Amino acid sequence: MTQVRLPRPGARPRARHLVGVLAVAVLAGCAAPDPLTPMVSGTYTTRPMTDGAQIISPTDSPPPEPPPLESCGGLASLRPGPQPPPGQMPPGGSLAEIAGRGRLIVGVDQNTNLFSFRDPTTGTLQGFDIDMAKEIARDIFGDPTKVEFRLLTSAGRFSALENNDVDVVVHATAITCERARRVGFSTEYFRAFQRILVPKGSDITGPADLAGKRVCTFIDTTSLDTVQRVAPDATIVAVRDWDDCLVIMQKKQADATSTSDTLLAALVSQDPHFQIVGPPMEGEEHWGIGVNKFKDDLVRFVNGTLERIRADGTWMRMYDRWIAAPLGPVAGPPPATYGD
Repeated sequence: MTQVRLPRPGARPRARHLVGVLAVAVLAGCAAPDPLTPMVSGTYTTRPMTDGAQIISPTDSPPPEPPPLESCGGLASLRPGPQPPPGQMPPGGSLAEIAGRGRLIVGVDQNTNLFSFRDPTTGTLQGFDIDMAKEIARDIFGDPTKVEFRLLTSAGRFSALENNDVDVVVHATAITCERARRVGFSTEYFRAFQRILVPKGSDITGPADLAGKRVCTFIDTTSLDTVQRVAPDATIVAVRDWDDCLVIMQKKQADATSTSDTLLAALVSQDPHFQIVGPPMEGEEHWGIGVNKFKDDLVRFVNGTLERIRADGTWMRMYDRWIAAPLGPVAGPPPATYGD
C-alpha cells in the first residue's frame, strides 16, 4: 500500500521553494532549443529538415529537355493477345510463375494520398493505384485480394523491376524515353500535368514567379528536372516522399511545391490552406505501369487488363471514387497506343 507522508505539526509551508524549483526547470527547458538547420536564402524557418532532404542550389546548366515520346516510341506498348481466363495462366513464362506463387507482387508507396496511401483507420493501403493493382490480380487469379504490396521509394522503382523484386510497379510513374530503355511500360493508364502548389495568399501565381524562391519537389523524378529547366534561379528542396513537401511547406522551409497536379491535389486534400496555381509547367505526363523489360507476356497481360477496365467502366468508377472531387470530371481514360 502506498504511504502518504503528512506534514509535521508546526512545519512551515514549502510553496515558495516549489515555485523556485519550477522556475528553474522552465528556464532550463527554454535553454535547450531544437538544433538549427542552416538557411540557404530568404527568411525560412530554421527547424530541422525532413530526413533525407537535399538542398540543390540554382543552376547555370539546367538539364536538357527530354526527347518527345514519339521519337522513341515510348507510348507504344505491346498489344494484348487473347486474355486467358482467371486461374488458367499458360504454362511457362512470368504469368505461370505468378500463378504458382499464389500472389501478385506490386511495388507501390504509402505516401501518395488518393493514389496509394495507408488508411489511418484500417491500416490498409488505399487509392487509385492500389485499385489498379487489384484489377490485375483479379484477372490472374479471379481474386483481387491476392496481392502483396511492397513499399518502394521513387528512386527504387526501376531497380526493383530490374532485379525481379516485384512483378509490376504502380507508382505514379511518368513514361519517358530514358525510363523506357530500362523497363517495359504498359499503355498509358493516367494523364497528369506538372503545376505549382503554394500557400493561399502567396505572391507566386505561375512558373515565372519561382525565381529566387525555394521549391520543394522529389528526388529522382522528372518533376525535379522540369523545375530546373523552367526556374533555374530557384533553390530546390528535394525529398524522398510526396508528403514530405507538405510538411516542409507547413514549416515554412519552402515557398512552393511542384509536381503532377494529381499529386498536388492529394496534398491539398490533406491541408486546405494550400492551393494549386498557374498553367502546366511543361507538356503532359503519361503514367504507365512498369514491368521488367524482358517480360513481354506480363506487359501484354497488363495491357489486356487496362483494355477491360477502359471498356467495362471500371476505370471511370475508380476515377470518380478517388480523383474526380479534387480535379474535376474527365471524358474518359487515356486511349491505348500500340507499337505492334
